[in-house]
Amino acid sequence: MSGPVQVLVVGFEHPSFSGAVLEELGRLREAGVVRLVDVLLVHRHEDGAFETLPPPEGFDPQLGTLAAGLLAGDDDVAGEAEDDTWSLADAVPPGSMAAVALLEHLWAEPLVGAIRGAGGRTLAETWIAPEDLVRVPD
Repeated sequence: MSGPVQVLVVGFEHPSFSGAVLEELGRLREAGVVRLVDVLLVHRHEDGAFETLPPPEGFDPQLGTLAAGLLAGDDDVAGEAEDDTWSLADAVPPGSMAAVALLEHLWAEPLVGAIRGAGGRTLAETWIAPEDLVRVPD
């Protein structure tokens, strides 16, 4: 893997998996923007327990295996800082369903290389909330 990998958790109230999201990810892959490394579907019960859901019919039965392993603590999902922990329980509310996608940002490989070459490293990262985007100029 060459680019940084993001864990993206997307919640669904009434999922309708038409394939449109995977089509868009395929288009972005062809454009050299992102690559879908893996995706795991989960349901969080009202009592807080998680259940992993099988991949949709027609998909690789191994889909979600890597993401499940990372989330189970097989590898360090949080990154270099030990106190910088991330929990799926913090992201997915009880009684909901989510897709946990691992996205490799192919476009960022040269930027990450330049930052490392300058002696830098990522200290934090986040996304601006959609409701705050109105304050960002075009």
